[in-house]
Amino acid sequence: MENVTRRHFFYHGNTEEQTPGVTEEKSNCHWCQIRAFPTHQQYPITIVNDEDDATLPSNFRFLYHSVLGEGVEAAEHSFRSGCDCADDEDCQYGHCLCLQEQEEAAEDGGAGLDDVEGGRKKVYRYHMHGHKAGLLRSKFLDSRQPIYECHDGCACSEACPNRVVDRGRKVPLQIFRTQKTGWGVRSPVDIKKGQFVDKYVGEIITPREAQRRRDEAEVAARKDVYMFALDKFTDEASPDTRLRGDPLEVDGEFMSGPTRFINHSCGPNLRTFARVGDHADKHIHDIAMFAIRDIPRGEELTFDYVSGVHQDEDDGVDQEEKKQHMTKCFCGSKNCRGYLW
Repeated sequence: MENVTRRHFFYHGNTEEQTPGVTEEKSNCHWCQIRAFPTHQQYPITIVNDEDDATLPSNFRFLYHSVLGEGVEAAEHSFRSGCDCADDEDCQYGHCLCLQEQEEAAEDGGAGLDDVEGGRKKVYRYHMHGHKAGLLRSKFLDSRQPIYECHDGCACSEACPNRVVDRGRKVPLQIFRTQKTGWGVRSPVDIKKGQFVDKYVGEIITPREAQRRRDEAEVAARKDVYMFALDKFTDEASPDTRLRGDPLEVDGEFMSGPTRFINHSCGPNLRTFARVGDHADKHIHDIAMFAIRDIPRGEELTFDYVSGVHQDEDDGVDQEEKKQHMTKCFCGSKNCRGYLW
């Protein structure tokens, strides 16, 4: 790792005149990419390897936000909307447009909004006050319901308690070399149960392009490790044409953030949630990762790649023969299923 970082630290502060080719070299340097993140000074990303001589893939590029691939478009400005709440408290207890569908889901039997404060129902998914402020409430950690947030198109302030994911990552992360599973991710600080860790970002691509990339992959299931289908709102009957048919997907294999290097575990400490800001962009909703228990500093961060779903053993296929073609799991958790796919 020392040899890899040498040119970054000794040459990348120079100009093109001082060191010919330095501009192109800096654009391909992983350390230069992460140092360009606006959160770098307060919540840095670091890369360490104390195990071997491996380095991150040279063709990988760090992203702070997802990028739209060919054929993918965000909603037009005329379709965008945000709440017009007079203040942040009005978002919580009033009729915030951002939270309207979240409230309706609860009334229809979703994750309930049965907490009452001063005779008023709480709408936020997050705690508002005290040492738990900003944490996802425990009752929602097992919910499959999406998280609706206020955003930069809203009248409420940037300090609105309903802008947790919107404000971005607030924990430093370290990409490190593990003994058995390649690269992994941990944090040098403690992470609280319900705390937002980071988003999974990458190139947002059409379903056709996603299938093409799977077809070109040596093992399609391994390609799926890096791809997330943005299918939380897919509905054949939706009045929004972008939500009908196959969903868009996020590919983080060659361009993404640090979460691209988070490993699988059958007993994970993180979970992914669909997060919606502007409702007009549901087709490109965020994939947000939250801690589902307290995570002490230095512990590897993990999530379940297959969400705990595995094939029925009574599917008519010889199980021992099938296992010969499956990928073994090395997560080491007491609930390990033995195989990923």
